[in-house]
Amino acid sequence: MIVSLLYKVARKLVSVPGAMLQRDTAKDAELLVLRHENAVLRRQIVGPVRYEPADRLWLAALSGLIPRHRWREIFSVAPGTLLAWHRRFIAAKWDYSARRTRTGRPPTRMALKQLVLRLARENAGWGHRRIQGELARLGHPIAASTVWEILNAAGIDPAPRRTGPTWREFLTNQAEGIIAVDYFHLDTVLGRRLYALAFLEHGTRRLHISGVTAHPTRDWAVQQARNVAADLGTRIESLRFLLRDRDAKYGPSFDAVFEAEDMEVIKSAPRAPRMNAHCERVIGSIRREALDHVLITNEAHARQVLDTYQRHYNEHRPHRARNQLPPGDNQQPATVHDLDAPRVLLRTRVLGGIINEYRYAA
Repeated sequence: MIVSLLYKVARKLVSVPGAMLQRDTAKDAELLVLRHENAVLRRQIVGPVRYEPADRLWLAALSGLIPRHRWREIFSVAPGTLLAWHRRFIAAKWDYSARRTRTGRPPTRMALKQLVLRLARENAGWGHRRIQGELARLGHPIAASTVWEILNAAGIDPAPRRTGPTWREFLTNQAEGIIAVDYFHLDTVLGRRLYALAFLEHGTRRLHISGVTAHPTRDWAVQQARNVAADLGTRIESLRFLLRDRDAKYGPSFDAVFEAEDMEVIKSAPRAPRMNAHCERVIGSIRREALDHVLITNEAHARQVLDTYQRHYNEHRPHRARNQLPPGDNQQPATVHDLDAPRVLLRTRVLGGIINEYRYAA
């Protein structure tokens, strides 16, 4: 564009003397051409003559002042080359490709596409029109056809009821109403084996370690079930399912304690610990964080260690499933503090320093 503009200006400037004087214009132009060609040749002593864009522009502009039948005598290039240069500069004048702007609807932003895919993943029953309505409520106007294209490009069926929920999705949806239970064992320093019963609320991840015994009978398990039901208090009304394995130590009386609270007892498949994965995971945490570092002497000592860990787990320990909040109720994210500010960081030793809890002084 700049070259074509310079060429047009040069043509206008060199045509002014001819229009005003009306004499010797062609002769003066011939002299200018010859001088410029001499300058080009002096730049290139050896090798073929090469014209730079500025040379082509100048010679093509001066050609308009010289009669065409004399071009062969004056110019060192063919007349067709001069005409080709002229056509190139004129074409550049009308070339708008560099200034061309996009027409039509603007492309969908990547952040909006990701939001569409997130809504589709988190709501398996939503079709593309339902997702469009939710986006409109959030202040993102978008056409239903655009939502359909985004889902289709991602390999997601835009229609509702895409697929049935997976086990993970089903358990996540039902988490608020599930409490799981499982036995785990621990050995004393003298090799005596003790047993404990752990209950875990799926919704809040609150842990209940009901008791420790060396002889886990059915009657003992029933008493632990009653203790946990009493500890749950009014929260037991929100629970609908008790998830347990098929251990014979539970028995019908154990199930009756929870069935009396309108809860349904669900038994996992034989030899399928993954069906009670949450409880298995919390038992692993108890072992790794506490029991593997303490020498248990007797039942009382085991009960004291487990009670201390239960308090730490429910009131302080962050949990990934709760956005790094502890399982306790009414927890709020911590206030962001400036590390450069002079604040005192307090440490609380749990189980003699095996676990540490940190808080800022008030």
